[in-house]
Parts: sequence; structure tokens; C-alpha cells
Amino acid sequence: MNSGNGRWKVRGVIYDCDGVIIDSLDSNREFYNYFRTRLGLPSISAEELQYGHTHTAYEALEFLFRHNPELKAQALDLYSRMEREDSFRLLKLEPDLIPALIRIKKLGILLAINTSRTKSMTSILSRFDLGRYFDLVVTAADVKNPKPHPESIEMILRKLLLERNETVLVGDSENDLRTALAAGIKFIAYKNDGIPGDAHIGSHLAILNLLSGGEDHESAI
Repeated sequence: MNSGNGRWKVRGVIYDCDGVIIDSLDSNREFYNYFRTRLGLPSISAEELQYGHTHTAYEALEFLFRHNPELKAQALDLYSRMEREDSFRLLKLEPDLIPALIRIKKLGILLAINTSRTKSMTSILSRFDLGRYFDLVVTAADVKNPKPHPESIEMILRKLLLERNETVLVGDSENDLRTALAAGIKFIAYKNDGIPGDAHIGSHLAILNLLSGGEDHESAI
């Protein structure tokens, strides 16, 4: 994958959504606390919030109410009947995302999203007008086995005609790392030095230091 100039020859970059494309921590906190409040439980802990931040809403609700099957059933019923747009007002794009996407596309690199979100992803794409930048979006609803199972990555590789050795995943969590390892592709850790990766970046523009044809920006490693 290395291009000989210290950069990788890449044809496809896959992005996680929460914590990478969008800063959604406050939104997720409000979303999951809605269920806790409605069902008479205290606010979620930092550990529970982190779990919900990196898993599907269904998986998160299963986890949050794992000790009470009756409340879990009520929470899942509430989720099946609700719209999530109310908490979207707290969402914001990660800094420098759009300039980075524009420059990556100019290099002829294909872009995809691989997310644990399901029905909410369509609204997010519309809210931030992200559809124009990405060639493919795969959500947990599009596969039988969500992350960290490699099925979603395999779907992206197949539909975009990409090889493993020319594709990278940008993520911020252990779940993303496990997904990349399972799929056999390189992993770039975004704003998280606590997990291993083939590279670590602190800003979206820094990824250009890693891609063949990119120009130097802030240090990527």
C-alpha cells in the first residue's frame, strides 16, 4: 500500500460516523437519557455513554437495560415508535471534515461511510448535505452482522470494486479497530491515541499526509 514516498497508495477511504464525521456525544447522551428518564432510571454513566456511542441504538438499549427485562422491552418499544430528530440539534460536524473530503476526492479516491447507525443516518446526511461527498453509505440496517463483523466492509469493497490493500478505515473506537482487523484493511485512529492503529491523526486534514498525492499539513503520526 505504501507509494514509495512515505504515503499509502489508496483508492478508498471509509469513515465511521459518530466521533469521526460528526461530534454526537451530547446528542447521544440526550437520546439515551430520554429512555432512562421515561422509565424512571438515573442518567447514563460515562461507560454506558461510550458504549452507546459506538454501537447500534438497539445494542445500546439492550446494554442499558440489561438488568431489567421488563424495562428493556418498554425501551425497545419506545425506540420502535420514535423519531430521533429532536436530539439532532446538538450534532455538529467535526472540524475540517469538508475541506479534507474535497481534497481527498480530488485525488481520485472513493469515499464511504460505515456506521452503526440505522434509520437516523438518512436525516444526518440531509442535515449536513453530506451525500455529495460520499460514494456509498452502509449502515447497520444494510447488513445482517453490524460492526465489528467485517460484513459491512466487505459490502463496501464489493460495491466500490476496491481491494483490501488499497482501502483504509478511519475510526475512533475499539469497535472500529476490530472491524478493520476483521476485514484485513488498514486502520487510522482519529483523535484517540489510546487504541492501536496503522496511523493516528488529530485532525481530518492530517490524513492527506498519508495518502499518495496529498500535500503536507499538520503531522499525521
